[in-house]
Amino acid sequence: MFNNIGLPGLLLIAVVVLVLFGRGKISSLMGEVGKGITAFKKGVDDGSKELEDDMAAGAKDVTPADEKDKV
Repeated sequence: MFNNIGLPGLLLIAVVVLVLFGRGKISSLMGEVGKGITAFKKGVDDGSKELEDDMAAGAKDVTPADEKDKV
């Protein structure tokens, strides 16, 4: 469906969007999109760190009892 748009079609779409919404509205929208992406990345990083912490806390010490006293 969108295989035949090409560069002129994309430019026309960009101009129409700019005329309809205005430069200020588009820049504020892009700012909100950037904040959303940043918040999403932070959430993913926090979630993976939480999973790693849970796995580390659940790790089992398999050192034999007689070896634990040796240091």
